[in-house]
Amino acid sequence: MTFVTKLSFQSGDRAVLDDLVGDLKGMIERKGAECKGPHASPPERLTVPQYRNLAPGDRFSPWDYTVYTRRIEIHGNDHIAREVGHMEFPDSVHVEIEVEQKTQVGQRKD
Repeated sequence: MTFVTKLSFQSGDRAVLDDLVGDLKGMIERKGAECKGPHASPPERLTVPQYRNLAPGDRFSPWDYTVYTRRIEIHGNDHIAREVGHMEFPDSVHVEIEVEQKTQVGQRKD
């Protein structure tokens, strides 16, 4: 059975995100793992209302910011995927890790 580790990175700082993902991809490929990506999603523009106090009606101007997303997949190299999962990432980057188990075509499930 093969494992696919899917990494998703989100940040409001595009430069930090691109540097992190580029460095990570280079490290994964140097260690001999198959790496797909980075895949970029369109930037997501978010607006958050801000209130002066807890009573309704009295507001500051809304806070607008952009969230950038990049995705990488590591195919079949469990050791490197585990190593990446234990790495420290900058506080400004949100990381999600998903592990998917793939079976080969024609393989029986017992």
